[in-house]
Amino acid sequence: MAQAAAVRPPKPLYSNVSPAVPSPCTSVCKLDEQKVCLGCFRHVDDIREWRSADDERRRAICAEALRRKHRT
Repeated sequence: MAQAAAVRPPKPLYSNVSPAVPSPCTSVCKLDEQKVCLGCFRHVDDIREWRSADDERRRAICAEALRRKHRT
């Protein structure tokens, strides 16, 4: 007897990929003592938020990451 296909959870409101705001991820994925990625300079909380963030929030996250990058 065939088993029914598993029901997939609904997709989040926003996806991880946006044509308007590309992810700043550089695939380095190593955090410093302040929990900031040494590749993209996003804080770990920003990285977690990225998937559900709208384009405006993603732009703000990128701007914050750029400020962190230039402080190093």
